[in-house]
Amino acid sequence: MRPLVPPPPERSAELRRRFAEEARSPRPDLSALCLLVGAVADGALDEAGLDAAQVELDRLAGQLPFRPGGPRAWAEALRDLLGGRYGFGGSAGDYRRLESSLLHSVLQRRRGLPILLSVVWLEVARRAGAPVYGVALPGHFVVGFGAEDAAGERVLADPFAGGRLLSGADAELLVLQATGVPLEPSMLRPADPLEVVLRILNNVRAWAAARPERSDVALWAVELSLLLPSHPARLRYERAQVLVQRGEFVRGAAELEAYAEVVAAVDAPAAEQVRQQARAARARLN
Repeated sequence: MRPLVPPPPERSAELRRRFAEEARSPRPDLSALCLLVGAVADGALDEAGLDAAQVELDRLAGQLPFRPGGPRAWAEALRDLLGGRYGFGGSAGDYRRLESSLLHSVLQRRRGLPILLSVVWLEVARRAGAPVYGVALPGHFVVGFGAEDAAGERVLADPFAGGRLLSGADAELLVLQATGVPLEPSMLRPADPLEVVLRILNNVRAWAAARPERSDVALWAVELSLLLPSHPARLRYERAQVLVQRGEFVRGAAELEAYAEVVAAVDAPAAEQVRQQARAARARLN
């Protein structure tokens, strides 16, 4: 397995600028955002590689039947092409690999996490003109075909399982296994591109959190998350913690103090605790 080496600082800064610009555009492009995440993670992904990944998505879309029919026909066509002919899918082992969260790698390996495989399904289907949208079920991302609202036929497919079509009972079971609670209608609403990207970055942060030696990955994942127009304020606290973990005590302390100012307006005792953490970080310089 080729080790992932991040790009040099100048290239990384340019990629982040482009990521922020795309995220703030009127209609953010999901594939572009996911590929920029990959380029920040993998310095070997150059401009030619970014273009090649988009071309591959176009190529796959070109192999779908022309307007095969209703939502079920579209879902079956994607299943047969991506899950069947090309073998896109996932297994438990894919959760242990950072590459499973990077779109360019998923296109090459045809393996990945549910959400990245769903991105492949979404982007290929969208290019072919399918009525498709992402569905962020708790713990397991899937793809919906058909009307985004309650009207008309809707079909769910699980790209992680090769595009298996899901019955209502199947979807119920996925949610129950992930959360222990029943499926609610609100869980079936379409996910917008920025929600998808934030969830991908959440997965990367979770991967890095389980590997303290990969604080470099934790840092770029949280910093990209902070570039999204809407993100949890607590990410600033997480970034500060990662900086301290990496020995960047001054920057970490400054981030903690800035976060404390935000918290102070709603929870003064919590803000004071964060300030104490900032003082402790600065004390580690002595």
